[in-house]
Amino acid sequence: MPNVSWVRSLRVPIGLLLARTAKAASRAFDGALAGAGGSQPTWQIMICLMGASHRTQSELARAVGITGATLTHHLAAMERQDLVTRERAADNRRVQRVSLTDAGRRLFFRLRQSATAHDARLRAGFTEAELEQFRGFLERVSANVAGR
Repeated sequence: MPNVSWVRSLRVPIGLLLARTAKAASRAFDGALAGAGGSQPTWQIMICLMGASHRTQSELARAVGITGATLTHHLAAMERQDLVTRERAADNRRVQRVSLTDAGRRLFFRLRQSATAHDARLRAGFTEAELEQFRGFLERVSANVAGR
């Protein structure tokens, strides 16, 4: 059997550690949102809709960072749940404007409570200075990945 003791002495590559951590955090966030009746895609769409009224589907897809087809799938599900409405623009029938319903706004505030609690869980044990430094590290990793 080959000697693999050198493998145990190596540190876990930062990319692997980051990927594992991101997956664990994402799964925990999914659970928190599901417990409040939502999901990450629903939450991200709702954040965008709460920030600007009557966004078009194409603007919304860009803001959320998904394709138009994927957004259409999510919006159809949200429409069936009476969370959003879609209306064709009078001046351009190809454009659909998306708005939250009253039920959608109520869900947004429930999900916001869960998201805030989840964020507090992630921040536990860190000082504000450490969190600011951590943000800087994450931004630098993101820039490195983007090749900047």
